[in-house]
Amino acid sequence: MEAVKSGRAIESILVARGNRTGTIPVILAKAKEKGIVIKEVDSKKLDYMCAMGVHQGIAAVASVKEYSTVEEILQTAQDRGEPPFIIILDELEDPHNLGAIIRTAECAGAHGVIISQRRSAGLTYAVGKSSAGAVEYVKVARVVNIANTIDELKKKGVWIYGADMDGQLYTDTDLTGAIAIVIGSEGKGIGQLVRKKCDAVVSLPMNGKINSLNASVAAGILSYEIVRQRTQKK
Repeated sequence: MEAVKSGRAIESILVARGNRTGTIPVILAKAKEKGIVIKEVDSKKLDYMCAMGVHQGIAAVASVKEYSTVEEILQTAQDRGEPPFIIILDELEDPHNLGAIIRTAECAGAHGVIISQRRSAGLTYAVGKSSAGAVEYVKVARVVNIANTIDELKKKGVWIYGADMDGQLYTDTDLTGAIAIVIGSEGKGIGQLVRKKCDAVVSLPMNGKINSLNASVAAGILSYEIVRQRTQKK
């Protein structure tokens, strides 16, 4: 209850199925007010997650770091005197992929990463570990609606490039200006609405029998193409 009231960054609240006794309804109501994701689970899952400790039928999965805002990401670019370089993740669910992308973002000098609030991995312990500490340096914003966020970025002069099949070759695309690259989920790729919002779609050549790369690998290749082009332009 105190974690929810204090505004602590919480990924989700897990509550045992059918358990609505004591202060649990009050906690859940407060969590809903704050837009925290609530999941009903078997009580055995809570036993496992809490190492068989007393959990009273409810537990919060906390973030390893406070989230930033999109405005703070843009301010970082301005403070560095650089055009914005942002990585947007459309419903990326694998925490190891998210951690790897945050690590790449830090190494490539990206100003921040944007993730969706629902159907997406958050800043959990697994993500922090996979990022090899990069989560301490990279601003990560969690937004309710990726499509609306893209619209807001466009108003601020940021060009949006989606990474997907049937696009123009990434090396033939000018990636030197204010840019956000969109990486889709592991299974479905970029959502249809988000793809329509993109100014252009860029593709990596697929010369083998498999037609897609791991999301974090694709993000790494595109990020360093941005670095290469920006360095060459300087």
